[in-house]
Amino acid sequence: MNIGYDAKRAFFNRSGLGNYSRNTILIQNQYFPENKYYLYTPKIKGAISFIKSENIQIITPEFFLFKAFKPLWRSYGISRQLKADKIDLYHGLSNELPFNIHNTGIKSVVTIHDLIFLRYPENYKTIDSKIYEKKFKYSSEIADKVISISQQTKADLINFFRINPEKIEVVYQGCNPIFYKIIEKDKRRRIIEELGLPEQYILYVGTIEKRKNLLSLVEAIDKGKIDIPLVVVGKPTVYAGIVKSYISKNDLKNVFFLENLTLENLAALYQAAEIFIYPSVFEGFGLPILEALNSRVPVITTIGGCFSETGGVYTKYIDPLNPDEFIDAIKVLLTDSWKREKIIEEGYRHALKFREDKIAAKLMDVYKKVLG
Repeated sequence: MNIGYDAKRAFFNRSGLGNYSRNTILIQNQYFPENKYYLYTPKIKGAISFIKSENIQIITPEFFLFKAFKPLWRSYGISRQLKADKIDLYHGLSNELPFNIHNTGIKSVVTIHDLIFLRYPENYKTIDSKIYEKKFKYSSEIADKVISISQQTKADLINFFRINPEKIEVVYQGCNPIFYKIIEKDKRRRIIEELGLPEQYILYVGTIEKRKNLLSLVEAIDKGKIDIPLVVVGKPTVYAGIVKSYISKNDLKNVFFLENLTLENLAALYQAAEIFIYPSVFEGFGLPILEALNSRVPVITTIGGCFSETGGVYTKYIDPLNPDEFIDAIKVLLTDSWKREKIIEEGYRHALKFREDKIAAKLMDVYKKVLG
């Protein structure tokens, strides 16, 4: 089988969509090496290096027009190339399909990660929201199958775009295997010291934007007089200034901000944390929760939405806008060692459901359904 992938994010995005794209490509090649995989990207210069297989071929624009106008190639020119490469199925990994793929006779699948821009339009530029809506809706309508990364996203596809539920397959995503591996204790300690962090801390990982709700966590720590540092890992936005302003105004000393960490350093931070807290108001999946569970750290996150899908039964769920619930959950996990160990053990067991072999098999089942 010749399978094509939209690989722009795989080569040029180091976080969310990039991680999903790279992991999907690599696990399909690992578990189904009998197929040939074609990665379509508008350029390769400066790309992330992750390909180590003869089964994988990288395809870039051939004609001058598409080389000069790369978005044009990705939206329209790829379809011609798919036919030339005799692709059996094309998978848009990051919410998009070429606009004319339905006229080629080539089967297509698209992964829709979330429709947050429709739920929280105030967090997006109007023009961006309209572009996303057009692309995501079109791709969902013309794809032979739509993959959603959670039941929450499936529900949103039905509610916002009126996509037939039978057309949507829920296939959860996994996390990088580096989070499965226990980093030797001395090495963890050395990494923590090099980053200038304290030995004990609560950890937050995620873009520092309003929807992720970091300010509520900081306010709860302040109100509850919780005497343990907070380490924040994530790309800052304008909202980060609001959080830092609160920290400064209330003279909070033990909040540390980091970004652009290597995966090994991030894995070490997870494993050394006392608690991982993910206070986001809404997500399509909540990948950091899965990273934390695999790292054997207890998790506190939001009740409802997709969070229970990712977190499982034993994660501590709270109202992220209620500081008292934050405070109570944190104090329980810091003082009740039996409950803490039970949450770690059961959380790790839940995370095993998201391992590569299961995800790869589910994806291949979707491909085979599409191809009949």
